[in-house]
Amino acid sequence: MTALAHHLTIGQVAERSGVPHTTLRFYEDRGLISAERTTGNQRRYPRATLRRIAFIRSAQRVGLSLDDIAEALSTLPAHGAPTKADWTKLSKRWRNELDTRIDALQRLRDSLTTCIGCGCLSLRACGLFNQDDQLAEYGPGAPKLKAASEGGI
Repeated sequence: MTALAHHLTIGQVAERSGVPHTTLRFYEDRGLISAERTTGNQRRYPRATLRRIAFIRSAQRVGLSLDDIAEALSTLPAHGAPTKADWTKLSKRWRNELDTRIDALQRLRDSLTTCIGCGCLSLRACGLFNQDDQLAEYGPGAPKLKAASEGGI
């Protein structure tokens, strides 16, 4: 039985992780992973990089941004592999954000169904186009400016 190499080439990491070379370089530029350089300036990744990449890809699949992922990885040891306990701790932090996104998507789904049902597709009255417009009831334009000049709102 042969011993596992402690460091992997970029090609080995790409093959093992299923992540293209270009993405690995991008992750490295963003500080998500790191590599040592040989005297010939070739990248050598610690074996734990494979676990970090799996962590990054899993976090992306649940909709987290690379900035969120970088922040989370910054709380972990720089060269260690994230553990199940690390994932559990970080996923608890992300739960509220994910719940908020799920709620927003459900409201969007419900509004979309209503919109298709009524067939309005009007940009002036459509709740999907500008759902948070608190001044819609006052009509188009700049109602606050109009009202200020007329002494209202």
